Amino acid sequence: MELINETLKRYLEHYCEPEPELLKHIDRETNLKVLLPRMLSGHYQGRVISMISKLVNPKRILEIGTFTGYATLCFAEGLADGGKIITLDINEELEERVRGYFDQSEYKEKIDYRIGNAQEIIPLLDEVFDIVFIDADKKSNYNYYVQVFDKVRKGGIIIVDNVLWSGKVLENKSDKDTSNIMNFNDEIAKDDRVEKLILPVRDGLFIIRKK
Repeated sequence: MELINETLKRYLEHYCEPEPELLKHIDRETNLKVLLPRMLSGHYQGRVISMISKLVNPKRILEIGTFTGYATLCFAEGLADGGKIITLDINEELEERVRGYFDQSEYKEKIDYRIGNAQEIIPLLDEVFDIVFIDADKKSNYNYYVQVFDKVRKGGIIIVDNVLWSGKVLENKSDKDTSNIMNFNDEIAKDDRVEKLILPVRDGLFIIRKK
């Protein structure tokens, strides 16, 4: 299921901020040269992420799942002076490409890009985060959520991508991936420590604010 058809997508992109040239380049190269290019955030979702980051003006961001760095750079646009984004990914094959993109960015010095198992790295992080973005292996969403929760400041935001799972959550699909997404969404709905809502942006962004 396409949540937003191409006509509406083009309309939305027309009436939001233009996509920076480096991000256009990353989008184009990802679609031409990288497996599963649909994992990339893209223009409209990227501008949503950028806007949220600018509204929060965070000093510390944690991103779980870098892919080709598109969302990383969108989040970096909102960082406060002296701010930093730590971005974690397990895919060593993309590391050289992604570091090359970051090197071309004005935010290069604000990006701490680490390759490794996020569930092993997160407990070692001695930071308090204003924003956490979870966009990695979906079966581990709740584990990531539990791991980062105490590292998020009061009033901070956790954002989780792909929570509508191409609309399969509406069809009550019984496959394991869809069940994992639905179970995660149910757990967040029951969590009274947070305020929450799902934005039907691209594949669904769960916006979770710590009370």
